[in-house]
Amino acid sequence: MTSFGPQIIVALVVGLLLGLLAKQLGGGPNGSDNALTVTLETIGSSYVTLLKTAVIPLIFTAVVSSISNLRQVSNAARLAWNTLLWFGITALIAVVIGMALGTILQPGANTGVSQPADYDGGTGSWWAFLQGLIPQNFLGLAAETEMEEAGTAVTSLSFNVLQLLVVAAAVGIAALKVGEAAEPFLKLNASALAIIQKVLWWIIRLAPLGTVGLIGRAVATYGWDTIGSLGKFTLAIYLGLFLVLFVVYPVLIRSHGLSAKQYFSGAWPAIQLAFVSRSSVGTLPLTQRVTERNLGVPRSYASFAVPLGATTKMDGCAAIYPAIAAIFVSQFYGVELDVTHYLLIALVSVLGSAATAGTTGAVVMLTLTLSTLGLPLAGVGLLLAVDPIVDMGRTAVNVAGQALVPTIVAKRQGILDPELYNAERHGDPFADDVAGSAGEEEPAATTDRWAKQDA
Repeated sequence: MTSFGPQIIVALVVGLLLGLLAKQLGGGPNGSDNALTVTLETIGSSYVTLLKTAVIPLIFTAVVSSISNLRQVSNAARLAWNTLLWFGITALIAVVIGMALGTILQPGANTGVSQPADYDGGTGSWWAFLQGLIPQNFLGLAAETEMEEAGTAVTSLSFNVLQLLVVAAAVGIAALKVGEAAEPFLKLNASALAIIQKVLWWIIRLAPLGTVGLIGRAVATYGWDTIGSLGKFTLAIYLGLFLVLFVVYPVLIRSHGLSAKQYFSGAWPAIQLAFVSRSSVGTLPLTQRVTERNLGVPRSYASFAVPLGATTKMDGCAAIYPAIAAIFVSQFYGVELDVTHYLLIALVSVLGSAATAGTTGAVVMLTLTLSTLGLPLAGVGLLLAVDPIVDMGRTAVNVAGQALVPTIVAKRQGILDPELYNAERHGDPFADDVAGSAGEEEPAATTDRWAKQDA
């Protein structure tokens, strides 16, 4: 059986070729998409929908379980504080790199792109963020009804991850306070989490098929023409992402006495899936799996840090991107930025990433940054054309950071398993599906065997 990583790489190549073919075929009758483009869109969107379907029960059960697991950790408060501290440190490094690239490369100068009409999309604000913390209902669900051209009404449900986190955290803390009487509930929650994770492993196994559809659709729809019109901006973003992922993260890993090669070989399955799915939350189960079983972070800590990171730790979407994009908008509109503006960009990036949870993260984060700086929100509309393209790289860096911080904190606190971290990795993340359960720590021999097992 071919392991997971090569499957994704092959799927990327196949999707790219099919996307180029679909673009060459042109549009269908009445300007509609051709059959190949529609097929790719259906495959890709169906896969993302499957991932999102399992997100609500996953986050609720995972957060409740992670809080209850903190009973097993003697220094839980210290771990939580260090996790948040390193979230902030890595975000600050990323945003400084973004501001430096924006200043040096001048992506907003002489773009040749017309100024847009006023952007009428969603905007972010600190007040809206604080209001968003208050759950509207138990699962943070919201219904929206839209009228289609045929005159039929279509109602869709969406959910707010931040509100769901608040509810889950409150339930988890309450269960700890109740004590022994809550044990049946916690056992039921652990069992539910195990079942949900099993379903998610099945969905993630379909990632190569979803990759073909997602990449193919992106190439067929946007091609290289769209990138060309904002080429310098796209280049600046990917250069910043490259520096953070392949320079900053390895330096941090090496400075803690760990192998950068082992980090990448361990985290790479989740980074790959994040790149094609463009969803940190959708990649969450795989991120937690590789963090525990490849990187050697204890489950009792990883089950707290990784879900938290999936919604608040976004070096790509909430640090590099808004920094470069804000500088782009200022240059495009001829607005001079001073030291105060740069300090505000850094502040918003380090403290405001939680405001992106459960939304089209980078767009909301950018509007939050622009509104804080007093820059034209219409600038958001300029960058929407290349957003799906840069979002792949942004999400990959997000997930890489979400696996990095728990690894660093675990190493600093002396709870990292060095044998698991340094083990050879020839298998795939699904080799031991029959072993373990969500509510119990797996024996070291089981996880070690998984890390070394051939596919």
